[in-house]
Amino acid sequence: QVHLVESGGGLVQAGGSLRLSCAASGRTFSSYAMGWFRQAPGKEREFVAAINWGDISTYYADSVKGRFTASRDNAKNTVYLQMNSLKPADTATYYCAATYKNYYGLMKGRCDYWGQGTQVTVSS
Repeated sequence: QVHLVESGGGLVQAGGSLRLSCAASGRTFSSYAMGWFRQAPGKEREFVAAINWGDISTYYADSVKGRFTASRDNAKNTVYLQMNSLKPADTATYYCAATYKNYYGLMKGRCDYWGQGTQVTVSS
């Protein structure tokens, strides 16, 4: 069982930055592909970023590529999402997700565990 808790959301002006954190419980964190998804009001949840469990490779949605950076600290059981050059279109609830050794499955939303979400609001 893995429990995920996001933090770091808030209100920021367009062009600003935020860093989201996701703290995970469990002893096998390093074996989980981790990802970030977001859901805006009235829209479906969408993939944002993923970071692999082995080679720590990353993959991003086109809408955030070049602006967002995912990273992980296995010693702290924590994954991060650094968000720069934020736009009003980035406003959403951001969710952390984990999938055991299934990087590509995670990117498709087939996740074993989800966090409760943290709100990010970008004002224009």
